[in-house]
Amino acid sequence: MTDGDALLVAAVRAGNLREVHALLGPGKNPDATDEDGLPVLCTAVAAGEEDIADALLGAGADPHAVDTDGTPVLCRAVAAFAHRTVAALVAAGADPDRDLPDGTTPLLRAVEGGSPATVTALLWSRDLQDPQTRLAEPVRERLLAAARHWYGTDPEAELRRRTGATGPARTSTVDDESCEVEQITLGGRTVRAGHGAVLTTLESAFGVPVPSAELVARAVRYPDPRHVDWAASRAELGARLGEGARDLVTSLRQHPSAGHRRFAADWLASGQFFLTAGTYPHHEDDRDLLAAWAETERDPVVLAEVLRALTEQAEEHPRLESIGLRHADHPDPRVRRKAPDCLWWPDRPLTAEAARALWALAHDADDEVRCEAALTLLGHDHEDREGPRAVVRALVRDPHSPMRGPAAEALAESDDRTADATELLLALLDADDRILRLLGAYGLARRDDPRTPQAYARVEELGPIHRPDHRANALGDLHRRNELSAPAERRGNG
Repeated sequence: MTDGDALLVAAVRAGNLREVHALLGPGKNPDATDEDGLPVLCTAVAAGEEDIADALLGAGADPHAVDTDGTPVLCRAVAAFAHRTVAALVAAGADPDRDLPDGTTPLLRAVEGGSPATVTALLWSRDLQDPQTRLAEPVRERLLAAARHWYGTDPEAELRRRTGATGPARTSTVDDESCEVEQITLGGRTVRAGHGAVLTTLESAFGVPVPSAELVARAVRYPDPRHVDWAASRAELGARLGEGARDLVTSLRQHPSAGHRRFAADWLASGQFFLTAGTYPHHEDDRDLLAAWAETERDPVVLAEVLRALTEQAEEHPRLESIGLRHADHPDPRVRRKAPDCLWWPDRPLTAEAARALWALAHDADDEVRCEAALTLLGHDHEDREGPRAVVRALVRDPHSPMRGPAAEALAESDDRTADATELLLALLDADDRILRLLGAYGLARRDDPRTPQAYARVEELGPIHRPDHRANALGDLHRRNELSAPAERRGNG
């Protein structure tokens, strides 16, 4: 092992991305191996260092690398649910359909693993054929059968059957791209309970017809809009407008199950982001439907979702303010959190009645209600700005508040130039959370504070600042502003 290889191995083991980049210049070896012959790409994947794996692949590391027991690095990434690394490996040439000694393929392992993000990364790549064309029918059927089997079986029970383990399983809720899913570890094997979304993904990719009602059933099996199964069904139904999907979904508002009604409201809210007027002529009908629904819904979770859907609309409903006033004193804070968005709409004057309701909400017992009301008042540019500013600053000051992060971001972005605000931004630099420190540094940069360089150094004490990120770039923006404002002769000498 050369000295350069040894340095790269050490940097990868230490998770030092900056040092890895410095060691991957021209003439360097991105396929360096350690004393046991393990390629550094495998080391990075095993450690969950996706940014380092990306850097190695970008420098030309072999995507077909295997670890010391002969397992391809792609399979290690699949087992770790490292979907971003999986996509990078496939883009670099790793084969998702490779036959493995145990009779499986990386794609089949991903299907059984239950992570839709990982499956999607193996199905699609710029250099791969469409999966319906690429995969023979028996292969497609095997993948679908595996997904159906796992979906129809309790994942923990299936792990016990396959591993023979008798001890307790370890479970947690984890991110799977932009969604959440339960992860279960037992007998040395880990799976995620996202097989409904995996099945929906495969059916869509392979052109398999599935009744829309079945997609709804998959969604509400885990009654949480953040769950991968729910999100996959929501997206697939959004693509079925020509097949009567809207009629089916909107009829669910009368369903006796709160989970079904919540799915309908969430679908109507999310549709505002991917349905254009040219392809979806029902926006006005949806607004009227939601406004009427907001007057009758009794379940607080569903009602909060209905209010969210109503305020996500591109245009304001004429009864929106009255709906907000009706629910501003609702006994459930989840409903009150949505009231501020109803009480004021951009380009619409804030009425005296709405202002009184917002001031009352700004003193609510619930932190999120207070934050939403204060930010609404500030967004309206109300003449008394110190009141809502003080609410925001109080939330930033409270280390136990669940709204400390959002409030800190609002403070950093705001025009609050009081000494108290500056002291709070400085205090964030002592937080143990890197994002809070970054928000403190970003707020100082926006205020041209001379302590900004030291603030960003404090952020990096907790880890590198990932770019692109407008907050991370604010230090460079400050330097450029100072350079432009410097006297011409000083700029010339610089």
